[in-house]
Amino acid sequence: MQIRHQKYSIFFSFIKEMTCRSFVFTNKKNVWFLRSFTILVLSWLTIKPELCFSSVLSSLKALNLQGHITFENNEFAARDFGNQIHSLPLAVVYPKSVTDISDIIFHVRQMGSSSELTVAARGHGHSLQGQAQARGGVIINMESLQQGQEMQVVYNRGKFPYVDVSAGELWINILHETLKYGLAPKSWTDYLHLTVGGTLSNAGISGQAFKHGPQISNVHQLEVVTGKGEVKICSQEQNADLFHGVLGGLGQFGIITRARISLERAPKMVKWIRVLYSDFSTFARDQEHLMSAAKTFDYIEGLVIKNKTDLINNWRASFDPQDPAQASHFVSDGRTLYCLELTKNLYPENADTIGKELDDLLSQLNYIPSTLFMTEVPYIEFLDRVHASELKLRSKGLWDLPHPWLNLLVPKSKIQQFAKGVFDNILKDTNNGPVLVYPIQKSKWDNRTSFVTPDEDIIYLVAFLSHANPSSNGTDSLEHILTQNKRILDFSEAAHLGVKQYLPHYATQEQWRTHFGPKWEVFVQRKLTYDPLAILAPGQRIFQKAVSDS
Repeated sequence: MQIRHQKYSIFFSFIKEMTCRSFVFTNKKNVWFLRSFTILVLSWLTIKPELCFSSVLSSLKALNLQGHITFENNEFAARDFGNQIHSLPLAVVYPKSVTDISDIIFHVRQMGSSSELTVAARGHGHSLQGQAQARGGVIINMESLQQGQEMQVVYNRGKFPYVDVSAGELWINILHETLKYGLAPKSWTDYLHLTVGGTLSNAGISGQAFKHGPQISNVHQLEVVTGKGEVKICSQEQNADLFHGVLGGLGQFGIITRARISLERAPKMVKWIRVLYSDFSTFARDQEHLMSAAKTFDYIEGLVIKNKTDLINNWRASFDPQDPAQASHFVSDGRTLYCLELTKNLYPENADTIGKELDDLLSQLNYIPSTLFMTEVPYIEFLDRVHASELKLRSKGLWDLPHPWLNLLVPKSKIQQFAKGVFDNILKDTNNGPVLVYPIQKSKWDNRTSFVTPDEDIIYLVAFLSHANPSSNGTDSLEHILTQNKRILDFSEAAHLGVKQYLPHYATQEQWRTHFGPKWEVFVQRKLTYDPLAILAPGQRIFQKAVSDS
């Protein structure tokens, strides 16, 4: 578009110059001819875009889809959870089958570089910076796909259980279905109302990742529609390059339409524990010890708590203190604290020994004794805990606020320096959203995927999950949070901490090149192989579709 506008500008300058010269060097007939010619060309330049737009619209309307396509009332597809980027698409497709998705992509590819159309898959709309949007393009509503594809749980004795699901399925629905068989996926995100395709295109990280790796490490097989419109079945053994490419590939090489997810035996109940630390070094050391121990917890996450008031009393609504008298004297006001959150799965065979197991594990830790809180809840209630908070926020009209989240992966060797610079100095409080910090073992990840991590064996996920108040001028304003995020990134870069963004967002391709580092050339080659016209996922702003000026 920029090149085209430059050409128009040069053309207008030429016409202007020729018109001026004509008054001096030509007779009246030539002047009349030149002016008429100018009007004709200007009219053509005005009409041509309208004709092109009409042609694109007609071609999309003519497609014979099993599902349907809408061209109006698509404002929802111009919004996401981040609520900062708003790009209105030309059309939204509601596919009933993978063929619909293949046909749309193939059609856009056939239009070639003469069309500016791009395609983006939208799951539950939980992206943060417009990554699932396509300005003037086509959005594929992936949740529509799940309606025609049933989940299939396969559990044969002596074999690893798995579930085949549509990529438009929500993880919470998968949990409900697999629990009927006493099974569940191994790795989760903290929020379950996300689609399978969305989390697998990123990584999918939560407190189980230290044990099982992220969600992309627990997939046996995928069905993918490439940027050429080809439907491919891929796995470690079949179309392996595409399989590894789309896992953590930010939607650049294909749209995941179906996935085979690894399962494990699921508990009915869990012990849920919270303890507090006042020293980050002790807190980090205990997390790393539990992560590498032979006998440990099933879920480990940490949180930074700064300037929270009445914290312990808030916990009492759901948790029981081990020592109520001591807990009542603990004061959190104005302090920087670190919360270690843990769970232990309960099964019939460990019902009699779970108390001793927990005592043994907790005795190895150095938390503040008066802050030990514990409860016992159904497994599904623990996994879906964020949804309960969502319902409360929705009732108050606070769920759809801007969410300028910043998610980082920090090498273990730099986490102390990061904590001192950020938690002690830049971060002022955590009242506008939680701040997570917990370690992950890189040995649980497959380095062949597109996902990028710091080059160390142990890395920390640090997530600043803020929500902004548009009407505020204080520390909860969008401007303040964005400034704080920039300060954190600038500090990390200036201190050479080797930090990588999770759910990354960059403005230039050079920044993307730096982000991917040694993986960049492979990433580019995969793009040329599977989406050569750069049709897919334009909202990531990694590649731009080349449009001809013919």
